[in-house]
Amino acid sequence: MDNHRENGMSDRAGHTDILIVGGGLSGTLLAAQLMRLPGRRRVRVIEPRAELGRGEAYSAVELGHTLNGNAARMSVDPDNADDLSQWLSEFIDVGGWPEAHEQRVSVSELFPPRGLFGLYVQQRLAEAQAVGEPQGSSVEHIRGEAVRVSPDGPGVQVQLADGQCLQGDVAVLATGMFAAAHTPQIHATGVNATALDPWDVAAMARLAPQAPVLIIGSGLTMVDAVVSLEQAGHRGPIEVFSRHGLLPHVRRQPPAWVDFLAQDLSLRSPRQLLRELRRQCRAAQQQGVDWQAPLDTVRSHIPRLWSQASDAQRRQFVRHVRPWWESHHHRSPPLSAALVARLHQQGRLRIHAASFQGLEPAPSGQVCIRLRRRGQAQSEVVCGAALINSSGIEYDWRRVAKPLPQQLLASGLIQPGPLALGIAADPGGALIDAQGQVARCLFALGPPLRGMWWESTAVTDVAIQAKALAERLAHCR
Repeated sequence: MDNHRENGMSDRAGHTDILIVGGGLSGTLLAAQLMRLPGRRRVRVIEPRAELGRGEAYSAVELGHTLNGNAARMSVDPDNADDLSQWLSEFIDVGGWPEAHEQRVSVSELFPPRGLFGLYVQQRLAEAQAVGEPQGSSVEHIRGEAVRVSPDGPGVQVQLADGQCLQGDVAVLATGMFAAAHTPQIHATGVNATALDPWDVAAMARLAPQAPVLIIGSGLTMVDAVVSLEQAGHRGPIEVFSRHGLLPHVRRQPPAWVDFLAQDLSLRSPRQLLRELRRQCRAAQQQGVDWQAPLDTVRSHIPRLWSQASDAQRRQFVRHVRPWWESHHHRSPPLSAALVARLHQQGRLRIHAASFQGLEPAPSGQVCIRLRRRGQAQSEVVCGAALINSSGIEYDWRRVAKPLPQQLLASGLIQPGPLALGIAADPGGALIDAQGQVARCLFALGPPLRGMWWESTAVTDVAIQAKALAERLAHCR
């Protein structure tokens, strides 16, 4: 690209400056940031869904499927932490989301429905387009699935499943998360062909109300599945199986705590961090402060800690700490957590520490799985009327049986990221190919960079990355 042209980045009719592969949160925020920057540029966002800004996470339509963070934590504007709170206040004032009062908290402490959050993202994109249009910038939604990316002279070409080919100066992989419940898996057991979608309330409503349901995984997707079952009228037993049997903690709003990691940069290894974090949590509890307060201060340091850690330290964290980090940090919204707690207390929902080993033949109208309970040498078979795969996100692109990840890996245009988490890139998002060369015209942001920063999926993470990448693209040649 050459941003020294008088009229901006592109003067050729029909030419695309930036092709964004994926129009969920990551791709939409990048497009919005590009529209707000000076200069003229044409952006095309390739997204199979009918709407931009929703993706996997924010396409939910049920009010019970809420964000797992309150409004004060979920701004898409990295320069204004109150942006979502301000938008919600205006939206509620004009009659939107009348159910908001049921949470009985201030606007900044509300946990909005994910579908409503998608609307907020779309509105911010529309506002950014209004800023860019007078200077000749534009965003176009190309509805389709990208199946191939390849170099094209000084630029890049993206081929769609319908055969259409798009050329541009730069392509950005904003593919979002590959949810295990929706993603074909290489060497998979076929569980997704048998399992119910965790968010498909209509399909769950066709179950007998008292039918036993099996769920694989006990994280936030499981919480969503339980909400879906409740809204579908299910009143039967729910058996949840996960390797460690850990439930997400409920998200609370603790007071501020001293940023102890900023005060002591010598704390670097997982062992050092855990030891000091436990000490800080005990100190907080002794003062009558919620233990979540010290934990929340760690969040802003995760990119630094992860990027400076050795591979051995990263493996130590993933193997020994990750399950507890996920359950303590990726917490459940209060209303959903209250439902799970109530069903657990009633005995309708039971949590089992057990490893899923595969599907088993089952009589008509049932589904059976083989699992091995923690501490047991022998496996066993458990059956129910339905199965839900809530095993979370697949970050290893080598295991994702979708055309684009497989083509990029096979062609050597990308390589797996650290610990096979996402894909490798430089600190600014430029991808690193199989030979270790940094790409000139291929970038990524958001969940594909999980291996780079560990936490690369939260709204605030993606918003910061989108702003930085937009500025890099606007000034590169």
